[in-house]
Amino acid sequence: MKALPVFQPGTVWLVGAGPGDPGLLTLHAVNALQQADVLVYDALVGEAVLDLAPADCERIYAGKRGGRPSPVQADISQRLVRLAKEGKRVLRLKGGDPFVFGRGGEEALSLVAAGVPFRIVPGISAGIGGLAYAGIPVTHRDTNSAVTFLTGHGVGGEVPDGIDWAALAKGSPVIVLYMALKHIAAIAGALIEHGRSPSEPVAVVSQATLPAQTILETCLARCAEEVTAAGIEPPCIVVIGEVVRLRAGLDWQGAAEGRELDDDPLGLRHRRETG
Repeated sequence: MKALPVFQPGTVWLVGAGPGDPGLLTLHAVNALQQADVLVYDALVGEAVLDLAPADCERIYAGKRGGRPSPVQADISQRLVRLAKEGKRVLRLKGGDPFVFGRGGEEALSLVAAGVPFRIVPGISAGIGGLAYAGIPVTHRDTNSAVTFLTGHGVGGEVPDGIDWAALAKGSPVIVLYMALKHIAAIAGALIEHGRSPSEPVAVVSQATLPAQTILETCLARCAEEVTAAGIEPPCIVVIGEVVRLRAGLDWQGAAEGRELDDDPLGLRHRRETG
């Protein structure tokens, strides 16, 4: 195997830590963790991942969680610049992928403005990897050839501005929502108002890929009510669409615990035989 890159002093690596399970880290991510002088990490990066860094690696928490006191983004970016200019190997570790609702682009542009060399290490996004752990594919030939990834809140913490709900409801057979739990009622209402069926399948995956992972299967009309009743809390990924039905056949973790899987969860064999 080709030798992994050397983490040079005075540089910043923006690294995706994946959805939580440390086994989903890339080789480049582990390599960066083992060489870093200082680790600037987000709220969704767990201890099992942090423990892969050397004991003498400085750890700086820079997590952002909705509704809680959080570091200002500009301050985080400037801290990365300052640490790099001190000659340190700076690992900016972000949950999921740095460029998928992770503000990695903002931080990288700050490094460019300051003349700091950087490297991007992609990670597995929770909207793909987290759903795979729940037994839900984001695409399937019998259900969809398109998928939309959407953040559930804008810069000010409200439902994002500028979304064409009518076009989204009509044009995207599968919608994957990040950071949407706070506004799930409003989002579901907007989609139904613009034509989505109230009975459309929805799955809410909490603590994706971690031992505490829980999955709620519901429908668009009842998802907000059932999330509250079940006491589900973030971080969560929400997926809307027919792909949720495939979980009856693809829940590989459930099968390991004795669940009997359905090899025709969409009922297509019956339709073909009787069609």
